[in-house]
Amino acid sequence: MTQHLPIKIGLSQRFPCSYLAAQEEQLLVILDPVCYSPNGFEALLKQGFRRSGEQIYRPHCPTCNACQAVRVLAPHYTPSRSQKRLITKAKEFQVRISKREKAEYYPLYERYINARHNDGTMFPPQRSQFDSFLFCHWMDIDFIELWDRDRLIAVAVTDVMAHSLSAIYTFFDPDYEQLSLGSLMIIKQIQLAADWGKRYLYLGYQIDECRKMRYKLQYLPAQQLRNNHWEDVICL
Repeated sequence: MTQHLPIKIGLSQRFPCSYLAAQEEQLLVILDPVCYSPNGFEALLKQGFRRSGEQIYRPHCPTCNACQAVRVLAPHYTPSRSQKRLITKAKEFQVRISKREKAEYYPLYERYINARHNDGTMFPPQRSQFDSFLFCHWMDIDFIELWDRDRLIAVAVTDVMAHSLSAIYTFFDPDYEQLSLGSLMIIKQIQLAADWGKRYLYLGYQIDECRKMRYKLQYLPAQQLRNNHWEDVICL
């Protein structure tokens, strides 16, 4: 890995995996300041890295390779039947783009974590956690909002680069859970990427063994990073 990236990279300590029981997690962490820019990060996305707050990282676990980076080929995206139905159901909602955080975001995030992830590492929600997880000073961030009339019901935090978007995190109103807003916001990000002339929407890591992290190959055409090569996802 380091042979292909002439930059400074650190290796974290091992710690319990957030997604797979009985597994230990270890991360490659970018230490070189030159990488901390939209262009630098986009180059690292192609190598399977990800952003969390100010930090760029990639799983480098000693006994596991379950995390596989996924990207959607945005200009060629074709919704499945179920996704077409979801798009139709959501026609009454309005998408808005904000370049800055709004006061409504954290209360919505707090409700979302309390309702949907009260068994995970992000519970209980905290303002400091919200800030350190989602934001950074060196990245252009778009907040893709979904509105039901005058009610904010979802926000997708999205990194914007020259040739791609990267989906960082989506949180939504638990009262609208039956409308699959998480899936809908991925679709909206794909559509915006295509509209803005971007090649890819990066979705982070597919983890087949984790129920909450095995949904990312539903948006096609897509590619998965395997053995440092992007391979087309075959829909069976």
